Amino acid sequence: MKNQKMLMAQRPQGEPGDDCFKLVEEDVPALEPGQILIKVMWLSLDPYMRGRMNDVKSYARPLQIGDVMTGESSGLVVDSKSDRFRVGDYVTAHMGWQTMIVADDDEPRLMKVDLKNGTLSAHLGVVGMPGRTAYFGLMEVGKPQAGETLVVAAASGAVGSVVGQIAKIKGLRVVGIAGGADKCRYVKEELGFHECIDYKTGNLAEKLKAACPQGIDIYFENVGGDVTRAVAPLLNAGARVPVCGYISNYNDQDITQAETPFHILKKLEHVPEHRFFVVTEWQDQWQAATEQLGEWVSSGKIKYRESVGDGLANAPELFRGLLRGRNFGKQLVRIAD
Repeated sequence: MKNQKMLMAQRPQGEPGDDCFKLVEEDVPALEPGQILIKVMWLSLDPYMRGRMNDVKSYARPLQIGDVMTGESSGLVVDSKSDRFRVGDYVTAHMGWQTMIVADDDEPRLMKVDLKNGTLSAHLGVVGMPGRTAYFGLMEVGKPQAGETLVVAAASGAVGSVVGQIAKIKGLRVVGIAGGADKCRYVKEELGFHECIDYKTGNLAEKLKAACPQGIDIYFENVGGDVTRAVAPLLNAGARVPVCGYISNYNDQDITQAETPFHILKKLEHVPEHRFFVVTEWQDQWQAATEQLGEWVSSGKIKYRESVGDGLANAPELFRGLLRGRNFGKQLVRIAD
């Protein structure tokens, strides 16, 4: 039995070209006691992966040349020498871009999947890491109150779409920012945001001001750059800014020279409460969050979309598309049926 895996072959300068990736094949080793073999069915592609390719100090160790590309996948246990997992169990594993994964059963990056909370692919999106990121970032860092105004950029994406829909459930006025008429129509008509602004048509600051007559109480940061510059003057006293990421800077030649959301917010006369967060801060509550998200999905309160590409070999091109905003909803790679 063979495992295919995608390695980081060299560090990117700007957008990661094909020469930054190398697909290799190896034999799957025999299982030792306490190990399981996972047949991967879905691979998640997420913006944070671009940051891990840079050799800069961050919240997680950067990838080294020759490492398997970082990422989460979901699949089926096809062999087991473990008391914790049986053949036929569904799992998610945060163990990189590969097709067959050997994992220790006490591996903290391994989680059992209950399909009553959503499909196997949804466990990489709306009820998985992006959904939980939206949930904890909004609820724990954003601290939403009914009647407040929330703005979220990348509003049709895996995280932003869930942030806005939870905010709606909690009684907030929700304004999205997205790229293109189709995405904005989806965010407003399908997801039910009160307003969605197409940043590609210009005059973002004016349109934002018109959409937020009471100012902005929570800005959920996914994008950075011009979007943050347009939002910043509208932030009310006591505003909160959960910083999830800032994708507009991820392909910069030198991200250490970028004007990040932190620089922009710190220049304001009244600096809002803001911090960078990662979903692992609430790892002990992941199961409860997935169950709550699953309940909202099954009752129709949260809707979601998936962008699906096929095959590990195509993952680098799909990843570039994600960083350019070509995806519509959660970007996935179908690895096997």
